[in-house]
Amino acid sequence: MPTAQPRSRESVEAVIKAYDVRGIVGDGIDADFMYDIGAAFGRLMREDGSTVVAVGHDMRDSSPELSTAFAKGVNSQGVNVTYLGLTSTDELYYASGVLECPGAMFTASHNPAAYNGIKLCRSGARPVGQDSGLARIIDELVAGIEPFDGPAGTIEQKDVLEGYGQYLRELVDLRGIRPLKVAVDAANGMGGHTVPAVLAGLPLEIFPLYFELDGSFPNHEANPLDPKNLVDLQKFVVETGADIGLAFDGDADRCFVVDEKGQPVSPSAICAIVAERYLAQKPGATIIHNLITSKSVPEIIAENGGRAVRTRVGHSFIKKTMADEGAVFGGEHSAHYYFTEFFNADSGMLAAMHVLAALGGQEKPLSEMMAEYNRYEASGEINSTLASKQAQEDRTEAVLAHFADRIESVDRLDGVTVELRGTKAWFNVRASNTEPLLRLNVEAPTAAEVDDLTAEILAVIRA
Repeated sequence: MPTAQPRSRESVEAVIKAYDVRGIVGDGIDADFMYDIGAAFGRLMREDGSTVVAVGHDMRDSSPELSTAFAKGVNSQGVNVTYLGLTSTDELYYASGVLECPGAMFTASHNPAAYNGIKLCRSGARPVGQDSGLARIIDELVAGIEPFDGPAGTIEQKDVLEGYGQYLRELVDLRGIRPLKVAVDAANGMGGHTVPAVLAGLPLEIFPLYFELDGSFPNHEANPLDPKNLVDLQKFVVETGADIGLAFDGDADRCFVVDEKGQPVSPSAICAIVAERYLAQKPGATIIHNLITSKSVPEIIAENGGRAVRTRVGHSFIKKTMADEGAVFGGEHSAHYYFTEFFNADSGMLAAMHVLAALGGQEKPLSEMMAEYNRYEASGEINSTLASKQAQEDRTEAVLAHFADRIESVDRLDGVTVELRGTKAWFNVRASNTEPLLRLNVEAPTAAEVDDLTAEILAVIRA
């Protein structure tokens, strides 16, 4: 590997985003660059007093080469590597927590096959974002990384899958639930690796769909936030007579739920039911929700005696808020769910287990059980491609101007969130931190209101 040479700030900032590293392999992302990031991260962690970094990767074709290059970069700074091989992102967080070491997960999550990247964390799965290390890494890469004059670190192989499964089963005890039929779409991602290891031996009959690990995603993209990628699971649930369907994204840190009728369950409703479970055990606890979850989430938290804290979108932000506020649980409408007993990190598997526990602990079908948590209609996240930051800002301001005489309140915690006067309708417009997109979320009491408001806003954004 070459020594880490100075790089242009433009090239570095093109792939190091607000809370992770992500880009197209061969266009900003390659082994040399990952070696340099490894060296920068290793230097930063060595200065923090860490002696070892855990490194895991998903099933993408480029992941083994990129993660190995990164590991060698870490070694170049005198820091050892515990190389985990194939892992889900939450499995990497588990390793960072129990081994008490920083971690690096090679994945592009839900992005198409051409992408790859890294999610970084400090010891105990504490997030590394722009304000907590990524800006420093950018500066190191631009300036050139000082070589370390001590001995190089070593690489040790370690498999933590069994320990990860046991840890989760101790957090949510499913042994006493009624038997359930569970359809699972792993989307050829890491869920196919972790689901059998975690859920085996429980009163669950698993119906697997696309469990073969394949980073080319031959069946559909591993992005269950997009409704078209849920279609196969929806049909599969009905065909198999399953009580519930679970859909994981590529690195299996997100989980989406489908009911027994094949209908998607809102991630906000999942936030609400998991929050309710926590508050039954820990009255008055603090629950985090991001700003695009349904209004029903803070309402249900308050009704159950909890304290709701609103935060911006993104795992590094919500993890920090979890720690700062002493929260027991946090949820995002993108189906990231965070748990205090899981190092304040997110785990799609743990969220799924909470839903299975709730469903299996009573006799109603999932559709009936979840009905009370669905109080509003929502658009889901709608993306518009706007290549430049200036274009995104201009369109956002145009939306505000268009609604100027109807705005009850507006805040800029993350993009703009607008409450409309005389109604319970609201919308959020924000720029993606990882892609050239402007994202829109709309919620209102009725589907007709959502449709009308969405069309009106998109007409301005896409003008």
